[in-house]
Amino acid sequence: MNPQKLPLSAIFASAAFASAASLELPQLPYGYDALEPVISQKTLMTHHTKHHAKYVNTANQLIESGDAALKDLSQEQIMTFYQDNIGLFNNVAQSWNHNFYWHCMKPGGGGEPQGKLADKITHDFGSFGNFMDEMESAALTAFGSGWAWLGYYQDEQKLVVVKTTGAGNPITDGIVPILTIDVWEHAYYLDYQEKRKAYVNAFFDKLVDWEFAEMNYAAFATGKEEL
Repeated sequence: MNPQKLPLSAIFASAAFASAASLELPQLPYGYDALEPVISQKTLMTHHTKHHAKYVNTANQLIESGDAALKDLSQEQIMTFYQDNIGLFNNVAQSWNHNFYWHCMKPGGGGEPQGKLADKITHDFGSFGNFMDEMESAALTAFGSGWAWLGYYQDEQKLVVVKTTGAGNPITDGIVPILTIDVWEHAYYLDYQEKRKAYVNAFFDKLVDWEFAEMNYAAFATGKEEL
């Protein structure tokens, strides 16, 4: 199966999301030059092999030197139950966030979602345009470094836009990630300098992988939502 097309449930089961005993730096689902000109080869290679790799290596060091119980936990469990251990949380969460982010993009992506996810976005936000306004606002107002997410709040069977700073992840609030955009400066600064809005617009116009988001929604929605 093409790793680019794995739904969230399968991504969770992959080596990069499995037991935290030894995290792995995953191979990207496309080449380093595949997202050009939106994201340059230099930016993508630096982001993956330097920043993401450092989070993985540091997380492994902290897990190895920490409580023995850590090795039996998933990344999601560490993110949920060890939020007070700032160093551990930050590096495990950033390892998770980046692995998820890579799958939210594809060469020739962009446009609008189709099918049930599109219907649900219209139902919960009023229109795709309203959703995009919220998503762009979250991406542009994350102070300093952070992430903007489309998530699914299972308790209310509702899609929500979530803004997190630093290594934050909506999983810690019981919200399932459906899609994300990285707005840490290392994700775009070499290509866009201070123009975060230009990067955000290009991400949604030309890169976002709505098929991946649709599979994530389908994997966790109950199918009983009233639309």
